[in-house]
Amino acid sequence: MRRQYTGFTLVEIMIVVGIIALLAALAVPCYMRSRLVSRRSSCVNNLRLIEHAKQQLATSSQTLLDTYTPGVSELQPYFKGNGWPLCRDGGSYAVNAISNNPTCSLSSLPFQHVMVNDVQ
Repeated sequence: MRRQYTGFTLVEIMIVVGIIALLAALAVPCYMRSRLVSRRSSCVNNLRLIEHAKQQLATSSQTLLDTYTPGVSELQPYFKGNGWPLCRDGGSYAVNAISNNPTCSLSSLPFQHVMVNDVQ
């Protein structure tokens, strides 16, 4: 008398593993791209916050010229908890003069951490 085995055959298991590997190969590049875009957006938002802090400082002390470059310690009170924003990719921020937008050290390709629009 022959026994009947229940379960999956090796071929069926290999097909399932192959399908999962194919789906993973398609999903990983999309995940990496969305992660890069998210970090870039976070950095650009931090640049926008620094620009707003510079404009608030210039408005509150009306004696500053557009060529004046404020220090980090002058801008920290304008951030929640007196903190300073950090670039999630490890870049550093240059505050620049009041009339110029702040910049990130990762403004070159492929990162492009650059403010697109000027704050009015």
